[in-house]
Amino acid sequence: MSAPRSPRPNEPRAEPLALRGHDGLGIAADRWAPPPGVPERRATVVLAHGGGQTRHAWAATARQLARLGFATVAVDQRGHGDSEWSPAGAYALEDFGADLARVAGVTGPRTVVVGASLGGLAALLSGLGAPLPGAAPAAIAGLALVDIAPRMEPSGVERILGFMRAHPGGFASLDEAADAVAAYLPHRARPRDTRGLERNLRRHADGRLRWHWDPRFLAAERYENPLAAVERLERAAAALTVPTLLIRGASSDVLSEEAARAFLAIVPHARLVDVREATHMVVGDDNDRFGAALVSWLAELEARA
Repeated sequence: MSAPRSPRPNEPRAEPLALRGHDGLGIAADRWAPPPGVPERRATVVLAHGGGQTRHAWAATARQLARLGFATVAVDQRGHGDSEWSPAGAYALEDFGADLARVAGVTGPRTVVVGASLGGLAALLSGLGAPLPGAAPAAIAGLALVDIAPRMEPSGVERILGFMRAHPGGFASLDEAADAVAAYLPHRARPRDTRGLERNLRRHADGRLRWHWDPRFLAAERYENPLAAVERLERAAAALTVPTLLIRGASSDVLSEEAARAFLAIVPHARLVDVREATHMVVGDDNDRFGAALVSWLAELEARA
């Protein structure tokens, strides 16, 4: 394993944070605090990754936010990365959502949740963005969805699932895994240095490298395709009261422009930002434009507050 990059002096540092999911499952996270001399903002930003990813997908975003004074918590969702695998195979969308609610209970009412793909679906079904029963305010200060909304393109969803279900036998080397990723993301240049993949892979007893998530997450007997959850997701979206941002990859095969506009019809106070030439993997495709859109919106939230 390669050593993690050493931050420069006064650079934000990731500190491990041990959390618990709604059923007691161990949830791994990194907390990025503003560096010395940078005043801390009121809002804390929670970053929830997409299916098959880990908290490390947010490293550049978390570092950028911390530099600007936002305490940031990037979580490994249940069954992913260094978080525990559910013994009961509890990977319903509501399980992920309930975990986010527990995380927000720790980070406080000024939390802004940013959810990409699966993380966005979980955020919608967490109840965080709508008034809770018997309470007037919502439990968070804002919600940003990254290339996800209740209506999704079946072909794009199936392409993702196809990649996640491929290679059940794992890989013999990092180069072999990098070849698989390059075939899945042909619009990106294949990196010469494949060591960055180490955080997304786990070496098993047979010596093979496999993706760092529980394969039961997609087990046929328990898995619910998000395409079947549209009605629940739209009801949750219609209940949103907090400021909401939808950042879409303009070349996404998962979230079409039509589906994004349908979301705005359900959530008329939401704002839509298209990231030009980005696909469903918006953060990895163009982190600069994604970060600029997110930071601008966060600054507006803080000015309103």
